[in-house]
Amino acid sequence: MKHHGFFLIAALLASPCLATQATPTTAADAAVQAARPGKAAIASSHHLATEAGFEILGKGGNAFDAAIAVGATLAVIEPQSSGIGGGGFFLLHRASNGKDFFVDARERAPAQSRGELWADAQGKLDKDKSINGPLSAGIPGEPAAYALLAARYGSLPLSVSLAPAIRIAREGFAVYPRLQSSIERRKPVLERWPASASLYLADGKAPAVGVVWKNPDIADTLERIAREGNDGFYKGEFAKRMVAAVRAAGGIWSREDLADYTVKEREPISLDYRGWRIVTAPPPSSGGIALGEMFNIIAGYDPDRYDRVQRIHFNIEAMRRAYRDRAEYLGDPDYVSMPLAELLSPLYAAGLRASIHPQKATPSDMLPGYMSPTESEHTTHYSIIDADGNMASVTKTVNLTLGSGFVVEGTGFVLNNEMDDFALLPGQPNAFGLVGGDANAPKPGHRPLSSMTPSFVIGKDRVGVIGTPGGSRIITMVFEGILAFIDGELPQQVVGNPRYHHQYQPDVVSAEPDAFTAEETRALQAMGHIVNAGERRWGLMNMVGWDRQSNTLHAGADPREEMSSGKVQ
Repeated sequence: MKHHGFFLIAALLASPCLATQATPTTAADAAVQAARPGKAAIASSHHLATEAGFEILGKGGNAFDAAIAVGATLAVIEPQSSGIGGGGFFLLHRASNGKDFFVDARERAPAQSRGELWADAQGKLDKDKSINGPLSAGIPGEPAAYALLAARYGSLPLSVSLAPAIRIAREGFAVYPRLQSSIERRKPVLERWPASASLYLADGKAPAVGVVWKNPDIADTLERIAREGNDGFYKGEFAKRMVAAVRAAGGIWSREDLADYTVKEREPISLDYRGWRIVTAPPPSSGGIALGEMFNIIAGYDPDRYDRVQRIHFNIEAMRRAYRDRAEYLGDPDYVSMPLAELLSPLYAAGLRASIHPQKATPSDMLPGYMSPTESEHTTHYSIIDADGNMASVTKTVNLTLGSGFVVEGTGFVLNNEMDDFALLPGQPNAFGLVGGDANAPKPGHRPLSSMTPSFVIGKDRVGVIGTPGGSRIITMVFEGILAFIDGELPQQVVGNPRYHHQYQPDVVSAEPDAFTAEETRALQAMGHIVNAGERRWGLMNMVGWDRQSNTLHAGADPREEMSSGKVQ
């Protein structure tokens, strides 16, 4: 087996999340590619969300209807990671015409945004203002995305696709450890506002694991969206109520900000790597451009010529250069001119490759540019292939755990704190100690740069749908996951592999336990890499795959989360 670019640990991590099922084929059929899977595969971070997707498929829905059902259910049961007070990216493939689509539901900066709003008395970034409370919230995009998916891509009414989430919100679900710990961790912020405390705390404490938690308010909100579509969230009495509460608590939303919000449909980025086509996210995601740079750089190395340490070295150097360019050039494509063709050019990659010493790390401070902004790890991803071969790769977020911590009374959801993903005060560190430039400044109507990288990887006989949360580490995780899939690993192997990461600044190689052996760590250090081996595990990757030769579907859910669920049916 060839290992294209780097050698991932190939051992399958045993997990109950593994799902594999084949549609029977004859010997004659095996020689040709299947035209459709005949079954469906879904992988998400919670079994109730996965089941909601299959429920909608069973009612005649397609992958896009299922994407609404899975996403809305996660908004109910995983509010620490995403929700209708946030936004996300939806990468879609329509089997009937073979076309790929990208739906940008990223949050927007309110019209009154200006950097000094988030400054303290000394003119420095005020961390509390940028991550806590309504001033940190951009205008949400997730409700608009669901309305668009139902109207333009789905085959069922929005009310049907939202029904599982509404039912679960009213009937309740069992609190699980990650939700409980997330609420407990954000308790000091939630306590600031009565509506937030009332929704997430019971007698001043996070609900206990196993307790049935009901949220009738979000059920009412989702029912309003089901009846009225966009207008049920962005206009009318509901919008008026949200704006009044946000402004009373120090935020800057206006009714015009909500009424003017639009989902953007953009052309996905398509990359070629060693005979595989990779379809991924365009700006305001930084993921697709960074992926393109990394794949273009390592494409110039013959993997058969190098050992594992050498391949890891080349990967790290590719990561370093891609993340430098991410911060230097990328922003909201509706407002910022970006040299995308140049960044994705093989000639540009050849120049970057020429700057890589085969045996020595390049110190990041030798690559001029800005330090890359980042985002929280508290995001979610799910992957879907339906029986007809339609595909959805969806990554969505509220940014930090439980977003801003601010809840408008009676709505049932927390607002995001995505304003911190902007370079709020260019040249000054954000809440994560990182710096960005003017291309990602918080200007009215702009969308902040994101690392979310929902992707497809398409080969002659195999197709994968992949993505993950993980903040600034998302891009490198998807990079490593795609390479593992190309090397022949099944989705469950891909999502279980140990991970490593470099993002230009800080100039450190982060590595999960077991990513490197002690000998490999020493070899990388001898090259000049600063290696933090044995860090905590990160990410919550979910992937589905279709082997068109055997007509077999596979679903892999990340074993790092006990509630994750991958299923084929």
